[in-house]
Amino acid sequence: MTNQDKTNKKVVIELQNVRREFQVGDETVKALRGVSFKIYEGEFVTIQGTSGSGKSTLLNQLGCLDTPTSGEYLLDGVPVRMMSKNQRAKLRNRKIGFIFQNYNLLAKTTAVENVELPLMYNKKVKAKERRERAVKALIEVGLGDRLEHKSNQMSGGQMQRVAIARALVNDPTILLADEATGNLDTRTSFEMLVLFQKLYREGHTIIFVTHNPEIAQYSSRNIFLRDGQIKSDTYNDNILDAAAALAALPKPQD
Repeated sequence: MTNQDKTNKKVVIELQNVRREFQVGDETVKALRGVSFKIYEGEFVTIQGTSGSGKSTLLNQLGCLDTPTSGEYLLDGVPVRMMSKNQRAKLRNRKIGFIFQNYNLLAKTTAVENVELPLMYNKKVKAKERRERAVKALIEVGLGDRLEHKSNQMSGGQMQRVAIARALVNDPTILLADEATGNLDTRTSFEMLVLFQKLYREGHTIIFVTHNPEIAQYSSRNIFLRDGQIKSDTYNDNILDAAAALAALPKPQD
């Protein structure tokens, strides 16, 4: 999506002059200093920034893990700042699919059981439907032949695919990825980017928080933070093809 046609899309994330301050001893740390932006349905947004830029604090705001000191955050039109922890947890489970750098899979548990986990909190979803949805999500990420494999039987790339399937299973409003390629080698990282681009083309809204500037070339928009403020917010009208980049990599040695 380009800057020109975004106005026809639904706003799924809106930050209005968000500030987040922490008291550390006698010092007030201003982690976010009046951050405002909108993210539209179907965008693939990278959020970049060096250590100390406010990137992690912003991630916690977007994921409903924390609330602003001032300003407002609306997730799919719902204001978050005055919610209780339990209210935010329920909203988070319905609206956000998390993908972590370290996968966060349950040990000694199969791929399909890991993917079923978010649905366990939804009493309306019975065991049969839970299984069907988990299998469908694993097939979508290319792991239809690894349903019963446990974490210690999978590669890093396969474990990250399980994590992505788990994020998808609840049909969330947004996918929120935190350094999702940070623990992967170059080839596997591009395999993940191919998958993220596939999900983007299918209409998923993706927010990819990263320190790696290269990833911005494969997304539709890039927000760059410095010292708790947005320094640039640019649209990418020439998105690089991750599949082509993957094909151009040297073949792995046997």
